Amino acid sequence: MNEFMHERLDVYRVAIEFLVLADDLAGSLPRGRAYLADQLRRASTSISFNIAEGAGEYAPGDKARFYRIARRSTTESAAILDAFRLLSLVDPAKAQGRELLLRVVAMLTAMVVKLSGADAGSGSGSDRDLAT
Repeated sequence: MNEFMHERLDVYRVAIEFLVLADDLAGSLPRGRAYLADQLRRASTSISFNIAEGAGEYAPGDKARFYRIARRSTTESAAILDAFRLLSLVDPAKAQGRELLLRVVAMLTAMVVKLSGADAGSGSGSDRDLAT
């Protein structure tokens, strides 16, 4: 089966699942909150895009850099969900994305830690070993 490297990663699949949820949440915000909707859409998109970019790199150090960026966007998304909750902008039952974000952070953290132990210049880091 032909697939891109990032499509093999569990972390990418969970990130895409959150992206769909985030877009739904952003679309349900009341008028006047477009800035929050835009911020959530950009942060959630950044997670999966940076995971894909990292998976396409060869050098472990380069992979880790993209995965760290994705991790930061994940925690940004969590903060945006906190703002939604505290501002009473979404039904709490719809804000189930926190669990997905916790999974993404855990996987990305493990990937970065493992890559940090790899030889940064060898290009030998395998994503398949890192995210399953």
